[in-house]
Amino acid sequence: MMHYLTEKLWFPAPSEATLDGLLAIGGDLSVERLLLAYNSGIFPWFEDDQPTLWWSPDPRMVLFPEKFNVSKSLRKTLKKGKFKITFNQNFSEVIKKCATVPRKGQAGTWITKEMQRAYIALHKAWVAVSVEVWENDKLVGGLYGIDLPQKKVFCGESMFSLVSDASKVAFYHLSEYAKANNYKFIDCQIYNEHLESLGAEEIGRGSFLALLQ
Repeated sequence: MMHYLTEKLWFPAPSEATLDGLLAIGGDLSVERLLLAYNSGIFPWFEDDQPTLWWSPDPRMVLFPEKFNVSKSLRKTLKKGKFKITFNQNFSEVIKKCATVPRKGQAGTWITKEMQRAYIALHKAWVAVSVEVWENDKLVGGLYGIDLPQKKVFCGESMFSLVSDASKVAFYHLSEYAKANNYKFIDCQIYNEHLESLGAEEIGRGSFLALLQ
């Protein structure tokens, strides 16, 4: 049975999602609802011509920080030290570039203007975090997501790269931050071949929720 959300701040149990992971339709993107969603293992994902869709897929893609795979080429890039890394220095530009920088095999973006406004509000509430990668004072890569320090979980949302390895470097530094702060995992949401090459893996939704809680 599909659940249709109203103004009431509530979500059905993630186990009630459809086979493809769709859990509910509707509701808003308020800070309070988004916080409830991420703390419950749920995230929004929809395009401009769709209603607000909420997901809790099974299996779930995660990266355990200690399993981040540093390839030979990435190790060389890191050793060169050509990038400067910052956290939370330009969140709005990072999310804008995540929405607009073309990706291979993708025609559009799910990071709508509404989504951007919602996550900028989360950033102002000290919940959404960005990692920036700079080359010669130019923003060339980065990522953003939701930080849940009480749960020791970071929920990755999107990343972008304008030069080779920039997004990988951002993800590496995020994983190092997570490792240093004893985070359990970085949520990568759904399977992605690129993330798998960096060490991410799929686990069952039940295992994911148990680790989250």
